[in-house]
Amino acid sequence: MSLQCGIVGLPNVGKSTLFSALSSAKAEAANYPFCTIEPNVGVVEVPDERLQVLEGLVKPQKLVPTIVEIVDIAGLVRGASKGQGLGNQFLANIREVDAIIHVVRCFSDDNIVHVEGRVNPVSDKEIIDLELQLKDLESIEKKFSRVEKAARVGDAKAKVELDILNRVKSALLQGKSVRAVGLSEEEKATIADLQLLTIKPVIYVANVDENSILTGNEYVEQLKAAIAEESAQVIVLCAAIESQIAEMEDPDERSLFLGEYGLSESGLNKLIKASYAILNLITYFTAGVKEVRAWTIQRGWKAPQAAGVIHTDFERGFIRAEVIKLTDYAQYKTEAGCREAGKISVEGKEYVVQDGDIMHFRFNV
Repeated sequence: MSLQCGIVGLPNVGKSTLFSALSSAKAEAANYPFCTIEPNVGVVEVPDERLQVLEGLVKPQKLVPTIVEIVDIAGLVRGASKGQGLGNQFLANIREVDAIIHVVRCFSDDNIVHVEGRVNPVSDKEIIDLELQLKDLESIEKKFSRVEKAARVGDAKAKVELDILNRVKSALLQGKSVRAVGLSEEEKATIADLQLLTIKPVIYVANVDENSILTGNEYVEQLKAAIAEESAQVIVLCAAIESQIAEMEDPDERSLFLGEYGLSESGLNKLIKASYAILNLITYFTAGVKEVRAWTIQRGWKAPQAAGVIHTDFERGFIRAEVIKLTDYAQYKTEAGCREAGKISVEGKEYVVQDGDIMHFRFNV
């Protein structure tokens, strides 16, 4: 599954530094370095300690982690919704991503000029929110009259859609993003054709100075208060420090460096994991001597859908899935050991795959 998170932010907030850190980061757990697809698109491994547990047990020839694509989207300025700066490019790029990583400056530094002339994370957030909200409002208004006319003549489907559009429009006019409206998945699907920008899930990255990595600061608290309605996550990191960590190839050197700052893992790792989670993704594994691989699926998928990620024939000819829990695999050491202990469950088409399942599919085409 090719899923993308777009990094957005005002100029000089640390957005490009963060993307550069990601682009030079070496995989901590497996030999899968970040690679660049285009100048502003890269693929980064999702850190997963479970993969290393399986590697130690199975000792495969190859280890393949799951990935997320990261897109460095052009910087935004006031008036982007009207085409100012690189506004049109920015808005076109953001439509294509599945989730947003919004970098907000939460540090003071006289040597780094702020595009607005002052450090104010709430105002910075609101500038970008406003531009995206204005574009969403434009999209809704284009469709509104047509749906309203259909609803007036008794079209039941149009009535439902009009109610959703009214709720969304009202929120936007109040300066709220669509994700704060609390739409159900079914309601989101009803207006999916609009490709609304502010409906996308978001992670806020509070880019702080190195003294605030552990405790945060007043800017971080202001940002957290401002996003309370969105139920969004805030990742606190120092992009400058992350750049240094990313350049360290030796895991021991990296661990020592992290320890000096009182950190157990890098901020980038936390960000990548959060990006994966916010997309409502989970991982299942296949394990054999030739390869141990992590596979990405949507939470809630059933076994045949999960099998289809490997190959469409697996889904089309699905018979059953044999499932081992990682804790059992770790205890009994091998698939054969799990089988002897009765720890392999046989599941049918209605089985909902759980995060961390180790699976083997039986199929016939």
